[in-house]
Amino acid sequence: MLDRSSGLQQGGHGDSAILSLPAIIVRTDASPTLSVAGLPVLDRLLVACHRAGFSPLRVLSRLPLPDLPRTKAWSIPFTVVSELSPTISGKLLFLTDTWLVQTTDLQHLLGADGRLASDKSGKAPIGLISAQDLDDPEAALARLPCVASAGVLAPVRNEKEAEIATRQLWNSITSSTDGFIDRWFNRPIGRLLLSKRLILTPISPNQISVASILVGLAGAWLLAKGTWASGGLGALLFQASAVIDCVDGDVARIVFKESAIGKWLDIIGDQIVHGAIFVGIALGLSRTGDPSLALTLGAASVAGGLISFLVVLRALKSPELKADGRFQRFLDGATSRDFSVLVLLLAIAGRLDWFLWMAAVGSNCFWIACLALQFRARGGGRLA
Repeated sequence: MLDRSSGLQQGGHGDSAILSLPAIIVRTDASPTLSVAGLPVLDRLLVACHRAGFSPLRVLSRLPLPDLPRTKAWSIPFTVVSELSPTISGKLLFLTDTWLVQTTDLQHLLGADGRLASDKSGKAPIGLISAQDLDDPEAALARLPCVASAGVLAPVRNEKEAEIATRQLWNSITSSTDGFIDRWFNRPIGRLLLSKRLILTPISPNQISVASILVGLAGAWLLAKGTWASGGLGALLFQASAVIDCVDGDVARIVFKESAIGKWLDIIGDQIVHGAIFVGIALGLSRTGDPSLALTLGAASVAGGLISFLVVLRALKSPELKADGRFQRFLDGATSRDFSVLVLLLAIAGRLDWFLWMAAVGSNCFWIACLALQFRARGGGRLA
């Protein structure tokens, strides 16, 4: 039985073994204009607490609240109180709206009583305390052991600190599938030119994904023309598509606009663009060289890409393979977008035929290797 008097209840995020606690966010006299990456800190805290499984959520404030767009969009329930009810008992999460914290660190607190701290920012006023200690939360937090933060934990008490926290938050947004080019070119360029501007607009990540697909298809159409100039421009558009493809994920994660539809739109969109690029290069080469060879290589590339996609989907449905670190690293490394730069370089060099050979052989070698690793893992020969 759960001790309801202490506020413990089952978490609502699919893991019945995780217990939830109430959370109290203290609204301070910090300027309501302070925000991190386009969202008020209070908005970020409410979303983080909700996603970590804390419930119910209370905001202690005698001040007007800032606009909370993501809290409203996700229909996150919370109560605003001017003073704490004496009926509150048991443990609870205490935090103030002058610090930024991420969901994963709050989840960690559920299993490790203490207060959050980091080497960069020191001890944060965020921790699990007893309701009876709410009269002097600072003293209660001071008695707690420190729990090391794994994510962004930063004070946001003035404009300078808000800028620092924003920079740290952007730096924390990565993807396991990022290759060298994504990490050092596509994401930085996308953030400089697009991401940091688009989070301040109503443009959605799904709309950005569609734009990425359309730019990639335009690149494929130009590659199909077969001239050096059109090939170079088409490859450049393909590279631009890869940059925009990083932007949709950045925007979705940093302003909490993730969705299941967006995930699949991104995955399927990548396959459409890559297949179109293979077809475009093959058609372009068929105009200037051996048509039968070019179209055969193009068909082999498209078939290899499609089979690879299906084999990867099969792997993602396997709990054993999801837990296999080495297999996941293999998938991440083999499915990066880094080959877009290779297309651009070979287009400039006038050797897109080399790329088509590599795509035809490489895509089919990939799905064969991926399938073999799946059978090996399921047969007991664990990869990691």
